[in-house]
Amino acid sequence: MTFTHFNLIKAGIIQGGLTVKRLLPILFIASIVLTACGQTSSLWGTYSTPTVESPTMIPSLLSTDTAPASDTPSPIPQNTATFTPTPTAIPFVTFTPLPTQNILNAEGTALLPTFDVPAILYYSQSGDTLPAVAVRFNVSLSDVRSNADLPQTALINPGTLLIIPKRITDTTTPNTQIIPDSELVFSDTAVNFDIAGYVSKAGGNLSNYREYLGSTGWMTGAAEIKRAAIENSINPRLLLAVLDYESHWVRGQPVDALHTDYPMGYENQFDKGLFLQLEWAINQLSIGYYGWRAGTLTTLTFADGSVLRIDPRLNAGTVALQYLFAQLHSQSQWEQIINSDQGFFALYNTMFGDPFARGDSVNPILPPGLIQPKLTLPFQPHFEWSLTNGPHGAWLPSGAMAAIDLAPTSDHGGCAASPAWVVAAAPGLIVRSENGVVDEDLDGDGYEQTGWNLVYLHIAAADSVPAGKWVNRNDRIGHPACVGGYETGTHLHFVRKYNGEWIPADSPIPFVLSGWTVHAGSQPCNNGFCSGNMTQNGQTITADPFGESKSIIFRDPND
Repeated sequence: MTFTHFNLIKAGIIQGGLTVKRLLPILFIASIVLTACGQTSSLWGTYSTPTVESPTMIPSLLSTDTAPASDTPSPIPQNTATFTPTPTAIPFVTFTPLPTQNILNAEGTALLPTFDVPAILYYSQSGDTLPAVAVRFNVSLSDVRSNADLPQTALINPGTLLIIPKRITDTTTPNTQIIPDSELVFSDTAVNFDIAGYVSKAGGNLSNYREYLGSTGWMTGAAEIKRAAIENSINPRLLLAVLDYESHWVRGQPVDALHTDYPMGYENQFDKGLFLQLEWAINQLSIGYYGWRAGTLTTLTFADGSVLRIDPRLNAGTVALQYLFAQLHSQSQWEQIINSDQGFFALYNTMFGDPFARGDSVNPILPPGLIQPKLTLPFQPHFEWSLTNGPHGAWLPSGAMAAIDLAPTSDHGGCAASPAWVVAAAPGLIVRSENGVVDEDLDGDGYEQTGWNLVYLHIAAADSVPAGKWVNRNDRIGHPACVGGYETGTHLHFVRKYNGEWIPADSPIPFVLSGWTVHAGSQPCNNGFCSGNMTQNGQTITADPFGESKSIIFRDPND
């Protein structure tokens, strides 16, 4: 029997609004098939083609609370293709060609041998690893030198001076940082941002928009932005800015009937309406952001087919935006978008103020010496569970390969809630418990945008732990089911994030549960199934969607 992927929930959508395009991104050992978030779409699946409801028929359902002063919507220029406020100075990463002779440290010791090409001074950024840096600069690991000790697999401390031979001869994207990482992920910079208030005050098409999502019913445009931001951990300001840049939906009215259906500019008959357009755009941002982090993305391919190498000095947030816009526009249009004087940065600065000023208060997203706190397997001892998938996408199918799927033994298939319990892997505060999702905040400050958070997905509503409750390790979270996504088998989707950033499972910050370390598989994911494994003291548990013996894992009763 082959692994079968069923698309996740997608019911009909009814929506209303306008748009315009602008220049400018289980475990049953017999024959029961058990899916484990087999994602080829988001965890909410694919919706049917929507029908349109006129915005004039819809009363405003948004909060009229005053938005924060720094986020007061500014008027949108009429009939103009660009925005030209004076931008705040954008920080640049040092790129200094050096002589080919030896470079000495303060003690007179040579940092590197003579290179046959000039060397580059590069100061490491949050999230950098030696393998990823080497790939970006097109050099070997041994070519990267520093006066500091460079870890082979762990994160490099931000601000570490690296000396790298200049081996990239192709033309690259400009070394212009558009946005800090903290404004790309849903970090502390947006904890107090009033989405509904901003949208209402802006008074554009989005303020009168609502859409019917089969799993949750009618939602306003602002509510969709909030849901997409929280579930995907993407900064809501960024989503609003991209939406406004592409279509004027936030501060104005669209001028093109085509983009009424495709507000992010991605024309695909299966991705009509705001929610699916947000989902598509977030997936592109995630590919760019986490691909750059991992060193798996080094070039952009534009809508016109042209290809350009990404400047190796850029930060992940900037690359994410560059990648998104490259999917939507030709290279010449894209060059206008990333122009700091009249492109996306200028619009972002106009709408929300200087993103780098906010970023300075929370950066770095991934601080020096970051390690995972002690986590136990999220199920009770003496019960048989199985690793059924992963690592795979944290929420969307692409981006951070951060989630694993675990399923309890069952003598039947299907999606009925299991009597088995999911338990807390660490002590913490439950900050969100809805739609099958339970978010546990380990630092207890009440915000899932700060510190370590654990996300438990597909938790049945009955007996689910409520938001606001403090749990200790081994306290009950709820029963695994299929809620929060349409699956072919009951299981738990389990994932980590830190300061709003998804932490890949097989990464410089290992995903360790009761001493078992998660690893990515050697083969690419296939139709939503990712054949990773977990190892401990020479033992290996291999992911299997049918819950065969190779995937069975027990938790030590003393753990």
